[in-house]
Amino acid sequence: MGTQADEAFPDAWHSDAASVGPDGVTNIRSKVYLSPKLWYVRVNVIEAQDLVPSDKGRFPEVFVKAVLGNQALRTRISPSKTINPMWNEDLMFVVAEPFEEPLFLSVEDRVGSNKDETLGNCVIPLQVVQRRLDHKPVNSRWHNLEKHVIVDGEKKEMKFASRIHLRICLEGGYHVLDESTHCSSDLRPTAKQLWRPNIGILELGILSAHGLMPMKTKDGRGTTDAYCVAKYGQKWIRTRTIVDNFMPRWNEQYTWEVFDPCTVITIGVFDNSHIHGGAGGAKDARIGKVRIRLSTLEADRVYTHSYPLLVLHSSGVKKTGEVQLAVRFTCSTLINMLHMYSHPLLPKMHYIHPLSVIQLDSLRHQAMQIVSVRLSRAEPPLRKEVVEYMLDVDSHMWSMRRSKANFFRIMGVLSGLIAVGKWFDQICNWRNPITTILIHILFIILVLYPELILPTVFLYLFLIGIWNYRWRPLHPPHMDTRLSHANAAHPDELDEEFDTFPTSRPSDIVRMRYDRLRSIGGRVQTVIGDLATQGERLQSLLSWRDPRATTLFVTFCLIAAIVLYVTPFQVVALLIGLYALRHPRFRHKLPSVPLNFFRRLPARSDSML
Repeated sequence: MGTQADEAFPDAWHSDAASVGPDGVTNIRSKVYLSPKLWYVRVNVIEAQDLVPSDKGRFPEVFVKAVLGNQALRTRISPSKTINPMWNEDLMFVVAEPFEEPLFLSVEDRVGSNKDETLGNCVIPLQVVQRRLDHKPVNSRWHNLEKHVIVDGEKKEMKFASRIHLRICLEGGYHVLDESTHCSSDLRPTAKQLWRPNIGILELGILSAHGLMPMKTKDGRGTTDAYCVAKYGQKWIRTRTIVDNFMPRWNEQYTWEVFDPCTVITIGVFDNSHIHGGAGGAKDARIGKVRIRLSTLEADRVYTHSYPLLVLHSSGVKKTGEVQLAVRFTCSTLINMLHMYSHPLLPKMHYIHPLSVIQLDSLRHQAMQIVSVRLSRAEPPLRKEVVEYMLDVDSHMWSMRRSKANFFRIMGVLSGLIAVGKWFDQICNWRNPITTILIHILFIILVLYPELILPTVFLYLFLIGIWNYRWRPLHPPHMDTRLSHANAAHPDELDEEFDTFPTSRPSDIVRMRYDRLRSIGGRVQTVIGDLATQGERLQSLLSWRDPRATTLFVTFCLIAAIVLYVTPFQVVALLIGLYALRHPRFRHKLPSVPLNFFRRLPARSDSML
C-alpha cells in the first residue's frame, strides 16, 4: 500500500474513485499550489511637457490615465491649466510575477462633459522597472508620448509629440495584502531579501469529516464528494476528493514554515461539482470553514479536535457536519518567537510611507482577483469560488448582521468597565458597608504611600491572569454562531447580505432597505453629533464664547492653582476621594455642580443648518 510520502501519491487512483470517468480523474487528485508573488507598483506622475491640444484657444484640463491589466486609475485634473501640467500624484497597482502585461499611460484632455481627447500614450514594460526595498526615492525618467493621427483615412503614428516625467518602481518593502486583514496568514514583505528566518514549523493533519449533509443529488439520492483546502502563507493545499461519502477519511498531512506566530491558517471543506461532467457554470459548494490562530497554540503540543462546519445561507446558518484536524506548532527557538511580539505586525514601509485605508481596500480586492485567476489555471484548478471563500473576499461589504455582531463585541469589551462602574457605585452607596470600609482603608494607604500604586496594580493584574489560567481554552476556538449573531439574524437581513453588488432585488425591497439604512444612519449621526457637542463644550471653556462661563472657569483655575501650590497633593487627593466615597446620607439625587456647569456650556450645534 502506498502512502502520502510516495512521489506518485498526487496522481494515484483511489479505490473510492472507481466510478469516476477519465474526464473527472484530474479533478479529484490532491495538489499543492503556490500563490503568485505579488508586488505593489507605484507610479508617481510628476509632470508633462509640450502637450499639443487640438483646441489651442482654451486652457487644457489635463489628467493622466494609467491601465495595468484590469486595473485603471487616473490622476486629478492638473491645477496648472497649461501645456506643461504638473501633478506629482501617486497611483498604486498590484501585479504578479511573471509580469505578463505592461503599464499603459495616456495623457488626456477634458474637452467637454464626458468627452476626453487623448494627447499622447506610452507603454512601459514592468520587466525594466526598478525594484525598491526601502523608502529611498528612485530615479525619475522622461518618457516620450506617442500620438496617433488620422491622415487621409489612415491611422499614422506621430512620435515625440510630447513627453511625460514619471517615477515608477516595484515596491518590495510592503506586504501585499490578499486576505482579510483580521485573519492574515502571511505578513512578510514582497522582497525575499527582507525576510527574517522562520521561527518554527506548522503541521496540519486533515483526518476526516463526519455527519456531512448531502450537497447535491445523483440518481435521485443525495450525495457529497468532499475535499479540503488549506491556506497558510503562499502555500495552498488541496486534498483528494472522497467520492460519494458522508464520512470521508483523508488522513493527509502537510507542513508550512512559520515566520510569525500571530497569523491564521484557514481550512475549508467543499463539495466537488466537476467529477461527473459538471456543467461549465457549476460551482463547488461550500460545506464549511475553520480558522486557527497560531498564537493560540501551545508549542510542541498536538491538538486533535473535531470542528463544526457552519455555513451561512440566505435562509439562516446551518451546520453541515464536522471536520477532524490534528494541528501542531513546533517552535525552533523560543527566544526568537517571543521577540516577534515586540516587532511591528507589518513591514516597516507600511509605517514609513503608509497607504490610506481606501487604497489598501482597493489593492486587496485587486490582489484577491489576481490570485483567484492564477490558481484557477492550475490542474486540477482551484476554482474562483473556492479561493474567494477562503480569502473572505466579501468581508468588507455591508451586512446588518455583522454590524450588530460588531456592536455587541464592543459592548462585550466595555462590559468590564461597566462592571467596574457598577461596583464603584455600590461602594459609594454603601451597599456592603464592610467592603466600603475596606476600600476606604485601601484608598487612604495608597494616598499616604503613592509609591505603592503601580506595584499594587501590576500585582492585581498578575493575580487575575494566574486565576484565569484555570479556564484557559483547551482547544483552538472555532466559528461562533452566537458571536457572529447568525442565529438571531432576520431573514431579510440575510437576504440583503447575500444580495449581489449592484443589487438585483426589486425596487420596493431596495426602497425598504434604503429607508432602514437611513434610520440607522440617523441614529449614528445623532450619536456622532452628541460626541461633537461634548468636545465643543470642552473647547468653549477657554474660548470666551460664553463670557460668564469662561470667567467663572478662569477664576476657578486661578483659585485652584493657588490652593494646590500651598496644599500637599496627598491632602487634596484624600479629600477628593473621601468626598466621592461619602455616605448616601450626605448625597442627593440632583446632578453635581461641575456637571451642571458643563451641560450649560455652549456648543456649535446651534450654528448648523
